[in-house]
Amino acid sequence: MTWWQAIILGLVQGLTEFLPVSSSGHLVIFSQLLGVDGEGFLDFTVTVHLATVIATILVFWKVIWDLLKGLFKFKYNDETDYILKILVSLIPVMLVGFLLKDWVEGLFSGSLHQIGFALCATSALLIISDMAGRKPAAVPSCRNGITWWQAFVVGLAQAIAVIPGVSRSGSTIATGLLCGVERKGMAQFSFLMVLIPILGEQCLDLLKVATGSGSFGTGVGAVALVLGFLAAFASGLFACKVMIALVKKAKLTWFAVYCVVVAALIFFLA
Repeated sequence: MTWWQAIILGLVQGLTEFLPVSSSGHLVIFSQLLGVDGEGFLDFTVTVHLATVIATILVFWKVIWDLLKGLFKFKYNDETDYILKILVSLIPVMLVGFLLKDWVEGLFSGSLHQIGFALCATSALLIISDMAGRKPAAVPSCRNGITWWQAFVVGLAQAIAVIPGVSRSGSTIATGLLCGVERKGMAQFSFLMVLIPILGEQCLDLLKVATGSGSFGTGVGAVALVLGFLAAFASGLFACKVMIALVKKAKLTWFAVYCVVVAALIFFLA
């Protein structure tokens, strides 16, 4: 991977991470358009996702800090409840990561047509969630705007979204809306629930490298990883607030139309 390819892919990641259009799918599409070698591409993908996660932490810093302060009061309060529900939402994606990692890695070297079908699935889910209504009734006994079962079901959506072309933010937000979670609260929950899996994946990879039991970035190179990280972080930090506000207010159907257009281009041109 050359330095300019890394920068372009980093920019793509930063600008698409916060929209329900699948940043991983766009990374695969652009990597094939740019002729990027597939070796080490998953490591690069994890690295640029880490960059946008750090951008997310900066944008949500006050929320995260308040949650941590509440947690370390060591009593069952709203903050502890919210964090525990995030942990519940992570169960499905952790199982996928531990049990199906090789299968997931293989998906990133799949055909563009596979991405096209996944984008169509994302589009259908977004349209269905909009048709079901944008302002679902609140659950009276619900603490923090989301129940335990809703958190788990949203986690299932996140686990399915490991498939390139299936939008993580789109699938989790749409699934939450279909389950009755309020739109604004679902957007925040969706962006916070991705922090631990990405940070954990990066830490495990670095630990393997440190212990000599694995390698990281083979076929990509340190320069490409660093430049991709910086490009994704800068563009993600710039886009995060704007994109999150857009996702909260805009109809998801417009993003569904975009996904269908991209899928159609793939089917006709690839």
